[in-house]
Amino acid sequence: MLFNVIESIAVVLSCVAASIHCVHIFQMNRYQLPVYSQWLSRNRESYFRKNVLIGAAASLVKWYLPFLLSLFVSVEAVRMAIAGWLTLIGYLAATTTLSVREIRTPMKKPLVLTMRVRRLFGLLILILTAAVLLLRLLSVPPYIAYAGIPYLVWLAGRIMHPVEERINAGFYEEARKKLRARRDLIKIGITGSYGKTLTKFILKEILSEKFEVLATPASFNTAMGISRVVNDQLEDRHQVFIAEMGAQHVGDIKHLVKLVRPKYGMITSIGAQHLDSFGSMANIVDTKYELISGLPEDGVAFFASDSGYADRLFGMCEREKYDAAVELPGDHYMRASELSENAEGTQFLLECADGGRVRCKTRLLGRFNVQNIALAAALAHRLGLTMDEIAAGIARLQPFEKKLQLIPGERIVIDDTLNDHPLGTADALSVLSEFPGRRIIVTPGLPQTDARGEEVNYAFGVQMKGCVDAVILVGEKKRVRPIARGVLSTGFPRASLYVAADMDDAEDLLDEISGSGDTVLYECGSAE
Repeated sequence: MLFNVIESIAVVLSCVAASIHCVHIFQMNRYQLPVYSQWLSRNRESYFRKNVLIGAAASLVKWYLPFLLSLFVSVEAVRMAIAGWLTLIGYLAATTTLSVREIRTPMKKPLVLTMRVRRLFGLLILILTAAVLLLRLLSVPPYIAYAGIPYLVWLAGRIMHPVEERINAGFYEEARKKLRARRDLIKIGITGSYGKTLTKFILKEILSEKFEVLATPASFNTAMGISRVVNDQLEDRHQVFIAEMGAQHVGDIKHLVKLVRPKYGMITSIGAQHLDSFGSMANIVDTKYELISGLPEDGVAFFASDSGYADRLFGMCEREKYDAAVELPGDHYMRASELSENAEGTQFLLECADGGRVRCKTRLLGRFNVQNIALAAALAHRLGLTMDEIAAGIARLQPFEKKLQLIPGERIVIDDTLNDHPLGTADALSVLSEFPGRRIIVTPGLPQTDARGEEVNYAFGVQMKGCVDAVILVGEKKRVRPIARGVLSTGFPRASLYVAADMDDAEDLLDEISGSGDTVLYECGSAE
């Protein structure tokens, strides 16, 4: 009886530990069940190999190990006890190893233990406890519950959905009223397919030269996240509020605009991010423009000139509007040029259409970061900051963790492991090409989330030509093969192309092939 209690508790706890990764994915997908279901569908084979096989194997061992032990142990009670403990120990060893590996897998954003996540885990514990008790009543080993972890998370999310909707509606309305009462507050909305978080922090730093600024934290770009910041942190002393606005479906930005009611809107860029949930590029473009169309009549719009969708929206915008560009021809309100990069960061010339010019220095690296800076500078200048004040704010900017983060040392390190976009990898390679010494890239490649994964990684390999002297690919050979083919297709020496099983092996290789004064770029995260 005591063993049954211990076994049941152990199974429930191991299942909760295993669910952490799934809950993390659920949170990253904004708790949207259809998107989580798509992720489950894409990873069904992986979970069958892990969860189903472990749960089924432990159950079979629990059933058949006593028969095997009967050849050696004659006393049934002793035989059943040995079989039970051996099965439990083996099960815990396997599940603990798997859970630790999944928890340590680098993710784009960390799991945040919000009240919503805690409520979800609370319900999961109840569901798992009920499932284990039911299995015991049916005389089925409780280990089989482990096989259904990803789907039990979906079930818990489905049950909690109406509860969370009611909770969110209350917070949303409280924040909306608080913002509406602050008619003196300068409200700014930022959206885009990528670059919006970095632009938000850059803008906050620059505007802090003149204003008291409150900006939503890195991962707070949903209605609930923005509402929480407004309700908990917005004070009378704040003069500016910057809200990052994320979206995965048509109408998401419109909902956030109704909450914040910004006078100033910024579009950083437009690309194929979340194309699977939007359905088409047209839907992505329309959704980003919801920010601009939701501005008041005296609203002001800002666009990052990208020779693409953002420029098209700039052309169709009928409100007061400004654009910012990096080394692009034509007339632009704010323009950065004469870029140069080294181990101390980036230097460039910032020019405004009104004739203002200033030399700027920043520890940030990459053309995209300079584009974000120029866009933030355009809005800051429109709000009354001088070019010198803008340059002072730019000089204070600190590298963003794992986003072209420059880490000086005996070996110069550029950490870009949070990048997951093809344009970002091209920018990172361009940055690497400007550095001294032997230039080495360590990468598992871009995430392969769709049919274009191999094509994108092949192109990534081709782009390395002239930018790197050595390539270390991390992960299974099958996974990194498209990058290797791309690299070798350019005539890159095969002797300078290495494949490491994991990051530990990659670090050992680095110690062998690099030395003082060399530059290492860690790109696109770690291999799973």
